[in-house]
Amino acid sequence: MLAALLVGRSPMWRRLSDDTGRTIVLEEPPRRVVSLVPSLTELVCALGQADRLVGVTRFCTEPAEIVGGLPKLGGTKTPALGRVIELAPDLVLLNGEENRYEDFQALTTANLTVFVSFPRTVEETARSIERLGAAIDAVDPARTVAAQIEDACQPVPERAVRVFCPIWRKPWMSFNRDTYAHDLLGCAGGTNLCADRPERYPVVELPDILAADPEVILLPDEPYPFAERHRASLAGLSATAAWRTGRVHFIDGKALSWYGPRTAAAVRDFRSLLAGG
Repeated sequence: MLAALLVGRSPMWRRLSDDTGRTIVLEEPPRRVVSLVPSLTELVCALGQADRLVGVTRFCTEPAEIVGGLPKLGGTKTPALGRVIELAPDLVLLNGEENRYEDFQALTTANLTVFVSFPRTVEETARSIERLGAAIDAVDPARTVAAQIEDACQPVPERAVRVFCPIWRKPWMSFNRDTYAHDLLGCAGGTNLCADRPERYPVVELPDILAADPEVILLPDEPYPFAERHRASLAGLSATAAWRTGRVHFIDGKALSWYGPRTAAAVRDFRSLLAGG
């Protein structure tokens, strides 16, 4: 599949597509990369290309020993566009959800080459990693990470466990089936109780969740920093199977939403957690 993305080396070095289907032409391997997506910053480093990074967001915290010394260019939705442009990057990494369209427009108007990621399933994540690997001259390491993800998803668990996983409170919010987090939990053997909501990130009412009777409740520490002190706010779910059996778990939010080198381990860890292991 990846071979179809690589078209030739003359006069350009590589011609490929990003996750949105946009064609990107690179005249040579990018030496200067700006990442405005925390998970992509980590992925670039995992693929052995950390020395190409010349700027990241303040939310790009991993790997700490690398990103700590890089220029911080604002936030994912409030990037310092002038500073990005001044750095003259050969490639800017964005995400179709985490970053704003107007910032994408500003960067492309400034004639910068932009790669947009937007995986919404675990399978799409593997393909997205291969595309990015092709863009930053890390084809083989990207194939390795993609293969690890594919291996982690097999076999599919025979029984799915009903899961409620809020990502915000005041109001309570979760995610539907059109999201990476949904598919990740599905690969791990979970049935997302908010899968059929029309909004990607729906507001939910606890009485509705109570009626659906989750068997497991997962409370990630990002984007909302759920912690033990918030358990009391979920008392309305005390009659659920999850509450009665003690299956209310505080989890690593990055494992749930940072796609890339974390994905394979996240599938395995959530599979064990949902299976009661």
